[in-house]
Amino acid sequence: MFGRAFFVTAAAMAWLVAGAPGALAVEPALNGVKDIVLHTEDGQSIVIGTVTFTPEGDGARFNIVFDDSKFAQYFLSMREFKCVEGPEILCHTPYPYRNPGMVTARDSSWLEHALLFFYKRPADYGAKMAHGLIYTLTMTQDGFIGRPQSIDLEEIAAPPDDLTVAFFTGDHRYHIPAGARWFDSLTIEPHR
Repeated sequence: MFGRAFFVTAAAMAWLVAGAPGALAVEPALNGVKDIVLHTEDGQSIVIGTVTFTPEGDGARFNIVFDDSKFAQYFLSMREFKCVEGPEILCHTPYPYRNPGMVTARDSSWLEHALLFFYKRPADYGAKMAHGLIYTLTMTQDGFIGRPQSIDLEEIAAPPDDLTVAFFTGDHRYHIPAGARWFDSLTIEPHR
């Protein structure tokens, strides 16, 4: 009797390990501490913070901590922003509504919404919310690579109708030609 029970348990384990529906496999990209890195069109890389992934269910909770030493404080349009300086200034803009802080292998929209920015030229006056950027993230083996898409942050000045779904999806994102922005990609990669 004992041998038969062990056989069933071993078979059940093999079934789960093989990736059967309901198996809780943790993607390496969704586990542990990762660096958030901005990449410029001229090949520079700037680590602007870390994101910690804690596996939960079929995804992971995330928590972002920005490295304040990589940002300059700007007071623009009566608000304070953390901005990375260069030929173009890139300012982080926190998503103003509840973000559940969850990501899965199939849906990184809430992580993308935690990494909203707008850009402006150094000579520009005020915040340029119509010049919003969201980095569309694609999962890699051990992190994510993000390509910028244009968004208008003015669209979230008032709460969206449904606060349970990420707002900047589909028709709210616009293509940016390669090389059009100084920060042409964002990666989330193993912590150095």
